[in-house]
Amino acid sequence: MIKQQELVTMRAIAICFKPYLKPEEAMIFCNLGRTQFAKKCEEFSVFKNENGYFKREDVEKMLEGEKATVMELPKKRRR
Repeated sequence: MIKQQELVTMRAIAICFKPYLKPEEAMIFCNLGRTQFAKKCEEFSVFKNENGYFKREDVEKMLEGEKATVMELPKKRRR
């Protein structure tokens, strides 16, 4: 469970200037619970990057009701 003081600190950091948000920070940024956030992400095609972070621009687009731009995955190398 996240303590109230940690929640306030993470909210301030997330809202201010971070370009990439941890899943917990993204949920705070959206003011949604874990299940609601997961449903919204699926609906608006917002996914974590390889490092496990959400792109802030994509989360903002989700809140505005726009679909995020889907990044192309690199093609597998042929052997």
